Amino acid sequence: MAATLSPPRILPSGDSAITVEFSHNIDDAANQRVLALDRTLANDPVAGVTETVPTYRSLLVHYDPVRIDFDTLGAKLVALAQLPAPPTAKTRRWRIPVVYGGEHGIDLEDVAKALKTTADDIVARHVAGDYRVAMIGFTPGWSYLSGLEKFLHMPRRQDPRLLTPAGTISIGGVQTGVQCLAGPSGWHLLGRTAVRTYQLHRNPIFLLEPGDRVKFSQVDARTFAEQDRAAAGGEIVAELMAS
Repeated sequence: MAATLSPPRILPSGDSAITVEFSHNIDDAANQRVLALDRTLANDPVAGVTETVPTYRSLLVHYDPVRIDFDTLGAKLVALAQLPAPPTAKTRRWRIPVVYGGEHGIDLEDVAKALKTTADDIVARHVAGDYRVAMIGFTPGWSYLSGLEKFLHMPRRQDPRLLTPAGTISIGGVQTGVQCLAGPSGWHLLGRTAVRTYQLHRNPIFLLEPGDRVKFSQVDARTFAEQDRAAAGGEIVAELMAS
């Protein structure tokens, strides 16, 4: 099985990091290999490696060039990337409450019109999805989720917004995501969640991790407001589901 895996591309990233690239495209197979290599390095550390950062299709590996050189580390990473994937810990499954549409999801109606359906249908399809956290990035806690139904795939907005609300649940391209902090976005805003995927003075600081599974559930605006007050005080309002 391991021999059939294609070797990744090894790319320099400055003078103290290597990008291990598994694909040019966003896909689950490449992402699973990224996370497998990340687990391998966590379970059996390579001397000189200081940090790893998993993305959708590549793993960024920071290293100390005094302890290990680029060629030696690159060769080790290629070899490790072609080994059978180490076992994963028990997958965590989260249910995240979302208030859809209206002031909380200002693009929902436009998305429905573009896809020639109703807002209720968009919500039903989005809630029905079984998503996997592929990566965390862009801003703290921004969780990129794979598994979006093909019907909901949409090009990003032609005119990105400079500011979108914290907790926004949106779709863009083949992905959906959970935006923790207020910030710019070119995605289509379907709703908001009170869940803080990142909260500095809470334990844990980061709620979701790559490899976690996510389901969304619809709540009304009053429930969202109640949950938002609770979450502001450090409460985790997402539900950890039985596997």
